[in-house]
Amino acid sequence: MINTIIFDLGAVLIDWNPHYMYRTIFPNEQEMKDFLANVCTSDWNEEQDAGRSLAEGTELLVQQFPQHEANIRAFYGRWTEMLGDAFEGTVQIFKELNESGKYKIYALTNWSAETFPRAQAKFDFLNWFDGIVVSGTEKMRKPAPEFYQILLDRYDVNPTESLFIDDNYRNILAAEKMGINCIHFTSPEQLRQELTAQNLL
Repeated sequence: MINTIIFDLGAVLIDWNPHYMYRTIFPNEQEMKDFLANVCTSDWNEEQDAGRSLAEGTELLVQQFPQHEANIRAFYGRWTEMLGDAFEGTVQIFKELNESGKYKIYALTNWSAETFPRAQAKFDFLNWFDGIVVSGTEKMRKPAPEFYQILLDRYDVNPTESLFIDDNYRNILAAEKMGINCIHFTSPEQLRQELTAQNLL
């Protein structure tokens, strides 16, 4: 029986997208996409999520791509402009689960320890969680099994009695290997359907 719900945050509850900011810098959409695919890549950003400082990550990239210095520095210098709104459909589901009183609800997120406070300042619902485990603080990230284990140990969670919700299938597979029940998130509507089908909502 499920007694614990674990949410991912980005792309599940919170809309974060570098395109929002970089569209104000690049006049051409393809140029922007090329820059994000080859310079400020997802892999590079994930190293900051795993605990590398924003300053170190930025300087490493500036050394590699000095011709893009201004645009690289904009990534964290103007990071707040990448932060969109909450996905209200998912927030409503979170609210209903929380108010039911049936579950402990946690967040397990790949997020830089330096930028996460900016999200906390914007989204009140981040205060609803019984606990949040942030990769940048722990110096490790999904899909490392040790990162999931931190949450399980810290909050005394039985994996077989928990449900993990994440948009990244890589992270879902890692959780399933640890015996955690999972829903691969694609939309608030799909999440509501699956939770209802499992009699959790």
